[in-house]
Amino acid sequence: MPTPNPKSQASALRIGGLQPLTTLDYPDHLACVVFCQGCAWRCRYCHNPELTHRGTEPGVLWQDVTDLLERRQGLLQAVVFSGGEATLQPALPAAMQAVRERGFKVGLHTAGIRPRSLSRVLPYCDWVGLDVKALEEDCQLITGVRGSGRANWTSLELLLASGVEYECRTTVHWGLFDLQQVQRLGERLAGVGVRRFVVQLARAGRMLDGGLGYASQPADAESTWQYLGQLFEWFELREA
Repeated sequence: MPTPNPKSQASALRIGGLQPLTTLDYPDHLACVVFCQGCAWRCRYCHNPELTHRGTEPGVLWQDVTDLLERRQGLLQAVVFSGGEATLQPALPAAMQAVRERGFKVGLHTAGIRPRSLSRVLPYCDWVGLDVKALEEDCQLITGVRGSGRANWTSLELLLASGVEYECRTTVHWGLFDLQQVQRLGERLAGVGVRRFVVQLARAGRMLDGGLGYASQPADAESTWQYLGQLFEWFELREA
């Protein structure tokens, strides 16, 4: 039986957008970002709602990605697969393999929606940014999907066991979180061995749940950020 060709399989990847250059999406690397279509969760603060539907006509072809990598050889260091939720696409392992064969590192942004899907692509990853939505028992409030907390935290366990470099990040909208929940989340993450943690403040612009609105940061938040900075080897507060 002939060996499958990762280049031809990668062409089935459904891509909604392509960011040709970023310094933010893979730590300490110049990277491009491939935004994959489709997501099984409906996080209320999601700022890429156009990527949640996999049936939308792809805006970018895999050939567009490879053309960019050809032009940026020697400049770009990595390709980050984001979404949507990239791990839901069967073509993702082949796409990652094709990127590595060109000499680029592979980054992944994921919420670990399906742990089994994450486990099949971790061997191709050099770095993973895992969205930890909330404490396991609170995830459904964010995602709108029953059982999402167990999936999210099982994926965290898989990532930590894999030895792949990572950061965990949580997007905080103050209509869905309070400071005590953020603190408890940080403590639980530190307790299971997370050493790199980012809190992203939700953008006030477009969100999947247009009725969520804007909620200002609590006045006493600074002490929480200082506390989290003491819990982790590396902690950062940033906008999503």
